[in-house]
Amino acid sequence: MIQKGVIVILFFVLLGNPISVMAQTEPEDIAMATDEYQDAFYESLKQKGIENYDKAITSLEKCVKLKPNDAVAYFELGKNYLSLKDYRDAQDSFEKATQLDPKNKWYWLGIYDVSYETKNYPLAIETIQKIIAFDEEYKDDLISLYMITNQFDKALVTINEMNDKFGKSEDRDRYKLQILSQGKYQNAEIANLTDQIKQHPKEESNYLNLIFLYSKSEETDKALEVMKQLAKEIPNSEWAQVSMFKVYLDANQADKAIKSMNMILSSPKIDLKIKHRTLNEFLIYVNKNPQYAPDLEKAIAYFDNDKEVDVAKEIGKFYHSKGQYENAIKYYEKDLKANSDTDRETNLLLLEVYTLAKQYEPMTKRAMNMIEVYPSQPQFYYYAGLGNNQLKQFKNAKTVLEMGLDYVVDDNTLEANFNIQLGEAYNGLGDAKKKEEYFLKANELLKKKK
Repeated sequence: MIQKGVIVILFFVLLGNPISVMAQTEPEDIAMATDEYQDAFYESLKQKGIENYDKAITSLEKCVKLKPNDAVAYFELGKNYLSLKDYRDAQDSFEKATQLDPKNKWYWLGIYDVSYETKNYPLAIETIQKIIAFDEEYKDDLISLYMITNQFDKALVTINEMNDKFGKSEDRDRYKLQILSQGKYQNAEIANLTDQIKQHPKEESNYLNLIFLYSKSEETDKALEVMKQLAKEIPNSEWAQVSMFKVYLDANQADKAIKSMNMILSSPKIDLKIKHRTLNEFLIYVNKNPQYAPDLEKAIAYFDNDKEVDVAKEIGKFYHSKGQYENAIKYYEKDLKANSDTDRETNLLLLEVYTLAKQYEPMTKRAMNMIEVYPSQPQFYYYAGLGNNQLKQFKNAKTVLEMGLDYVVDDNTLEANFNIQLGEAYNGLGDAKKKEEYFLKANELLKKKK
């Protein structure tokens, strides 16, 4: 038996909701509506599959009428409008889907696709930030958007966050290099890398990136400090050898220094500037310890394909300046053999050092060959004349000097030297009058120079 109180409560419940009671749908009607919705939805998928987007939209509009709060139908509408490049309706449809189901990341991605295709980057950034709440890896898209909109500060921060959490990626490294090519961002990255080294002292890449930044800004001493730190934490690193090489050299441990040097010079990872510095330090060492000259020659071979610095020529200049003419000759000749045998500067340096070393026969031969290559360069005639005089080939000296004198322009010193050598040639030929004539001309020219 139903109690009275219960009857009263039931009465008020029914009275308070008369519409729901009166408007209850028959089970047959619900089944019919559901079947109609499913038919229309599947038809839309079929039409979209064969790229009949207009017909797909018509079927989806029917779905929306049958189920006005169905987020899936609005999402599918958005995709079809997007395929037709009807961006306004596509965005409206995706937005309706997100209003009905804000926790579905795919609906937000629909808005993102529209904003990206229409280059509405502020909306794209706003939308992708909502998507990141579901999936943090979409921060890579955010980085790309920051790069497109030149928000490099935000991009750099986000790149560092992603690298720290997920590890480095090729795209992020490329973006980072692009940002750091602008000097004003380098200080922030130096601070970041310094912090990363403190947190992860065994991660070599952080040291290398910091060394790269310091090297690029010509702060070599700071780069070397980082290398010392690297050598302490990761002794087997190729970059650590840069620091160890200097330590071994200063301690006069030549064998260990040479081993480190060869690792440095053979490494494809190490910057060419560091390699040049390493070789230069070893060159200075060899100058004081000539017994290691063979190791120097082996080291130079690493630079055979160096397009930036002509290493053999530079070593020749070093020995030239130190008055070690035999060594200078060896490296100038090595350079000419390896590169262009007719390089003007190297040939002039070699002829000068031949003269200082009193090697007149190879000097004369080379000078005569160079006249054929540079027929209007007076210096080559001068060296050919000088060499012929020293070899007592006075007639040859006279001929070549008279030819070369015609090419001397506005150079009193060179002209005076020509006249001296012509005087020597005529003296050798027994013509005292011509000898005095040319010596007098030389004196007059030297007075003008003073």
